Amino acid sequence: MKKLTFFLFAGAVGFAVDIGVLWLLLDFRLLDPFSARAPAIGSALLCTYMINRRFTFGASHRKVAVEGVRYGGVGLASTLINYSVYSGLLLLLPGMSPYVALIFGSGSATSFAYLGYSRFVFGPGPDL
Repeated sequence: MKKLTFFLFAGAVGFAVDIGVLWLLLDFRLLDPFSARAPAIGSALLCTYMINRRFTFGASHRKVAVEGVRYGGVGLASTLINYSVYSGLLLLLPGMSPYVALIFGSGSATSFAYLGYSRFVFGPGPDL
């Protein structure tokens, strides 16, 4: 239960970073809602990696580079889920706020990310 609580905390911080970067990019009209998600999600992934590695799961038995690549792989897959839901909603419902679409996108990827990080990235067992 402790890991899940810390994971949700890391997710909340990552969500705040994600929505903050998205807001800055949209408010200053630097990027459109679709392009702005890339740096927003990237910033959130970096933030959650640091929190999850330090507090949620602890460092794995793997070298930090291997751990980082695995985290990035799971992060990329969960990002594809997140971005697909986000983009799909904006395309299907053109009047929808990008921030509301972000909530649905982020929520849809949370379970996948937790399972991937807890089992594939930080889980016990030797590398194959």
